[in-house]
Amino acid sequence: MTRRAMCAALSGFGVCSAGMGRGWAQLITGQSHVQPNAGQLESKLDLSSSSEKLVNVFRWARSQAMAYAFDEGDPVGPWYESVEPGREGFCIRDTCHQALGAQALGLARFNLNMLRKFAENISDSRDWCSFWEIDRNNLPAPVDYENDAAFWYNLPANFDLVDCCFRMYVWTGDRTYVEDPVFLSFYEHTVNDYVERWGLGADQIMNRPRLLNMRGIYDPNQKFPRARGIPGYNEGDSEYVVGFDLLASERTAYQAFAHIEEVRGNAERAQEFLRKAAAVEALIENTWWNREGQCFYQRLSANHQLEGCGPRRASKALAPDWRRDVDADAGGFPVGATSDEEVERLLDLSHARLEYPEVSFSRVGDLVTNLMGVTLEFRSPLLAAVEGGWVEVTVRTLPGLGTTIDWAEVRNLPIRACDVTVHHEGTQKTTFTNERGPALIWRAAFAGRHEKLFVNGEAMASSVGRDESGEPLSSVLVTVGAGGQVSVGTAA
Repeated sequence: MTRRAMCAALSGFGVCSAGMGRGWAQLITGQSHVQPNAGQLESKLDLSSSSEKLVNVFRWARSQAMAYAFDEGDPVGPWYESVEPGREGFCIRDTCHQALGAQALGLARFNLNMLRKFAENISDSRDWCSFWEIDRNNLPAPVDYENDAAFWYNLPANFDLVDCCFRMYVWTGDRTYVEDPVFLSFYEHTVNDYVERWGLGADQIMNRPRLLNMRGIYDPNQKFPRARGIPGYNEGDSEYVVGFDLLASERTAYQAFAHIEEVRGNAERAQEFLRKAAAVEALIENTWWNREGQCFYQRLSANHQLEGCGPRRASKALAPDWRRDVDADAGGFPVGATSDEEVERLLDLSHARLEYPEVSFSRVGDLVTNLMGVTLEFRSPLLAAVEGGWVEVTVRTLPGLGTTIDWAEVRNLPIRACDVTVHHEGTQKTTFTNERGPALIWRAAFAGRHEKLFVNGEAMASSVGRDESGEPLSSVLVTVGAGGQVSVGTAA
C-alpha cells in the first residue's frame, strides 16, 4: 500500500499527517530492507459495513498486519513481525497477543511455526525460560540475549504461551498443539518446573524474592540481572515482586493446560490443574481485591505490600490489560462502557502507535471477536460419553455494532476446517454462512432476555444465561451444514 493510499484510508479518523512522511514506508514493511508492497502476502479475510469508518479501520489493520508477514525462505520459517519494528523478529509476548488476529487473517501456519520455535527453546540452563525474541535467522535477538545467564525475560510469557497454544488449537483443530512432543514438553516444564524454579506457586508467590536464579556476582549496573525474570509486563519498575498480570496469566495457563489434558483424555491430570487454577483465582479474589479502590491491586511491592490500582471488575474474567504499551491511555474498555463507547474505541486509532505490529494484528482480532462478536466455546471431549450431541467447539456470535452501525459483515473467516461469513443487521439479527468445510454448531446469541428467537423466521425457545458481565444473554443452537446459511433474529 502506498503512502497516498494509506492516507486516504486513514483520513476518516485524523491519523495521517505530513509527519508520517518518508519514514512511513519503512513502518509498514516489517523487515527494514523490504520495499513497501514488495511480495506482500494477501489475506482473504474481508469486511464490509454501512460504516465507512469501520471499513477503513479494518482495511488499514489488514494491510498493515500483512505487511509484517514473511514467507520467503528465511531460516526461521514463516513468521510475522511481533516486536519493535525493524528488529526483524518476533517476541514471545507480542506473538501471543497477535496470534488471534493472525489466525483470522489466515496465518495459522505462521502461528504454529512461531509458537513452536518458542516452545522448543525452553531450557533448564535458562531456568525453563525460552528466548524472549527470535529473529528471522532463527537466533535469539542480540538486544535481549547474551548467553543463558544474561538475557531478558518477563515471567508471564511462558504462561501466555501455554494459553495461546490452546487457543490456537481451539481455532484451528490442529492436533500438533496437543500431540507434538515439543509442545507437550513445553507445557509440562512450564506448569511444573518453571513454577517451582521461579517461586510462582499459589502457596509461595506472595513471599518470593524479587531476584531469583542469579548467576555470578550481582552487578546492578549491568542490563540483564534484573531483567532475567521480570515478574510482570511492567518493565519501567525494577523493584516490584509480583504483578497482577503474572498471577492472571498463571491462572489462565493452568486452565489451558487442564483443557489440553482433557483433549488428550487425561481426566485426573485435568482436574489437578483445574484445582491449581482455582487456587490462584482464590488468591486473586481474596487477597488482591482492593475494596477501597474497587480494583485489583496492581503489584506486590519490594517490601511485599500490595499497592496500586490495576484492573477493575468489569466482568467475571480476570484478564490482565496487556495493551498499555501500545495505546496512549490504559487500554481496554472502562467499567460500564456502553456498546457505542466500545465501538468508538475500536474505531479510534488516533492514540495508538500505528507502526507497532501489535496494534494492527490486535485490531483485526478485536474487530472479529468484539465488534462482530465471533468467539469459540470449548467443551471437554471427556463429556462426549455423558452428553448427547456433544461437539468440541461451538461458534458463538454476539452482535457488537451498538446503535451507530446499521450492518456489518465479515467474510472468509477461518474456523478449523471451515471458512465462514457472519452478517449482523444491527444487534437484532445475524446470518451465518458456512462457506467451506464440514457442518458447524452455531450459537446465535443476543443481548437481553428473549423467550423466543426466530430461526429462518420460525420461532424457537431460547436459552437465557449471562454474559461475562453478568447481563442476560439469550441464544439458540443451530447446525449449519457445508454451504448452508441460517438467519436468527429477535423478531420474525
